[in-house]
Amino acid sequence: MRVGSFVLAAQFPGQGQGEALHRAVRTAEVAEEAGLDTVWLAEHHFVPYGTCPSAITLAALLLGRTRRLRVGTAVSVLPTVHPVALGEQAALLHVTSGGRFSLGVGRGGPWVDLEVFGAGLEAYEKDFPESLDLLVRWLREPSVGAAGKRFGFREVPVVPRPSESLSDIAGPEVVVACTSPASVRLAAERGLPMLLGMHVGDEEKAEMVALWRRLAHAAGRPAEEVLGAAHVSAGVCQIADRRTDAVETLTKAMPGWLKQGLEAHVTVDGRQRSMRDPLAYTELLCGLHPVGTPRLCADRLAATSERTGISRFALLVEGSGDLAATEENVRRLGAEVLPHLG
Repeated sequence: MRVGSFVLAAQFPGQGQGEALHRAVRTAEVAEEAGLDTVWLAEHHFVPYGTCPSAITLAALLLGRTRRLRVGTAVSVLPTVHPVALGEQAALLHVTSGGRFSLGVGRGGPWVDLEVFGAGLEAYEKDFPESLDLLVRWLREPSVGAAGKRFGFREVPVVPRPSESLSDIAGPEVVVACTSPASVRLAAERGLPMLLGMHVGDEEKAEMVALWRRLAHAAGRPAEEVLGAAHVSAGVCQIADRRTDAVETLTKAMPGWLKQGLEAHVTVDGRQRSMRDPLAYTELLCGLHPVGTPRLCADRLAATSERTGISRFALLVEGSGDLAATEENVRRLGAEVLPHLG
């Protein structure tokens, strides 16, 4: 089992953006010290929900600050960037880090980001498969050209080639954020592992993994690839000597962050959207994920792995909103939870 942290660089009420980003960097540094496997970095634009606008840029900084830790994006929003530009950056990080970089990508949402970056609504609604295929080709082939609906250009060499890394890993893995059967199909047909969100529980995640396997088999993916797919489960982790204390920490801090963060999202086309009740959502997360004593947290991670077949975790550890408390949370995760997981 590989346990990592999920870092949003969340801006809690009363905090500055620099404070949120400093906490994000420290979370990664402490994660390496504590023995965690990976730090996964979120990406958002124009909202305090997350103050990191470029997960791959922050990944570059953290790869330079660490020596063992794997760093991944969760996720780089593909509709707002050219897939070749993202592929070049991913290849660069893969080669220079000795294969410690993972590229998570997703479709994002129908946000005003699409207007600001000139992508348009179609990049979100229709063009994600074309962008994903071009990105994967860039990371797997020596030269690439395109003749699609959205992208068209003559064949050019891939520089740097991911295979030139001085490691035994041919290229950075690509993980796809999946929230629907359509996105599961997209990932499965290409043999790409999934990142499953923290808003769903074990039963739904198990169903999505089973669907992925059926669709991958139907698409002719190799059996060893299907069985060995390393999907990632996102969740929340808060450790305390008593479960009630861990829950109280999150229910005091997270609703305010969720309210101001989620309300700040603006749709590109004025469509109406519903927002979860922040307190009810926080309570849901506390019920779904490892929130409580170290033993409870270890048991819940083990149970999720057994029920879903997922062996990698990206755990939000900054739910207190406080730097010192976040650092302690990460250290306890490493010292008091990981040993129970083997």
